[in-house]
Amino acid sequence: MSQPRKDAPLRLDAQRNRERILRAAMVELTLCADAPLSTIARKAGVGQGTFYRNFPHREALVLEVYRYEMRQVADAAGELLSTLPPERALREWMDRLARFALTKAGLADAIRLVTSAPGGPARPGPAPVMEAAGTLLRACEDAGAVRPGVTPDDFFLAIAGLWQIDPHEDWEPRAGRLLDLVMDGLRFGAPGR
Repeated sequence: MSQPRKDAPLRLDAQRNRERILRAAMVELTLCADAPLSTIARKAGVGQGTFYRNFPHREALVLEVYRYEMRQVADAAGELLSTLPPERALREWMDRLARFALTKAGLADAIRLVTSAPGGPARPGPAPVMEAAGTLLRACEDAGAVRPGVTPDDFFLAIAGLWQIDPHEDWEPRAGRLLDLVMDGLRFGAPGR
């Protein structure tokens, strides 16, 4: 019997199992950075064999959860642009980014644990989220809603204060004020203002 190729698409049931594992892992790792893998498998409703076939070790699971969550945030940019004016889409996306950053403190700790170990894997880069920010900024610039020439790097430097907010406190009002200030700065000098 031949083994499936590594790049072969997963069967539908295998894809569902993988997604259930990722969703359960996201919840459990957010609550506790070193959540037992057996707990994650049980919460996902899969056996140990299925779990380890998908994620042979903790590092693989944690990094895939991080990539999965980043992809969800990045994909929201296109969805928002399809239903809202660019400026409102950008502001709503900023709120989603803040929720991702501040409600996933345990996940951030889990990522630090696996990537800081000697010989451990490198932390995945923020490329999908950077691209999403670029898409939103270009749409806003084209609509005359933000000042010209703002890059994704500029944007992330401007919102860096999000990562200074204590996620264990009532962070939403403070994050909202910070993001409103950033939007005011992005609008300053916009041709449509």
